[in-house]
Amino acid sequence: MAENRLEVAVGAAVMAVAIGFLVYAAQGAGFLRETDTYPLRASFRSVEGIRVGSDVRLAGVKIGTVASLTLNPQTFYADTVVAIRRGIDLPEDSAIVISSEGLLGGHFVEILPGGSPFNLEAGAEIEDTQGSVSLTTLLMRFVGGDGSSIDKAGGDGAPATE
Repeated sequence: MAENRLEVAVGAAVMAVAIGFLVYAAQGAGFLRETDTYPLRASFRSVEGIRVGSDVRLAGVKIGTVASLTLNPQTFYADTVVAIRRGIDLPEDSAIVISSEGLLGGHFVEILPGGSPFNLEAGAEIEDTQGSVSLTTLLMRFVGGDGSSIDKAGGDGAPATE
């Protein structure tokens, strides 16, 4: 009888750990949404390295996640919705940038706060965006010696325009 109780206890512990891993994996993959968030929209020329569930950070601290990525067929830009934790009010002149954690690190979305006294409302669009910079393109330009056509706004391969 004592063996059966021990087996049941060990089985219950194994199930609890398995459920914990499933919940952790679902949160990491973005399947479980935080309900205490508000959406902001942005449109990027390139979202290379970003996926649904990627971190949104402010001053290096995670304040939200990427909620959706869709291609706009009229502008050919990536329309992005980010879910920002409630209680974090962002100035309306804030910028949103796709950054990387290092030379070969992962990518994340970074918010650069502005100085406006007015804050972005839920569902508002952040106008000031900068897409991801392709490391391969930068290296090819460095090797080729032609750095003159790096786009001033994003360095994503488009010719510079004045």
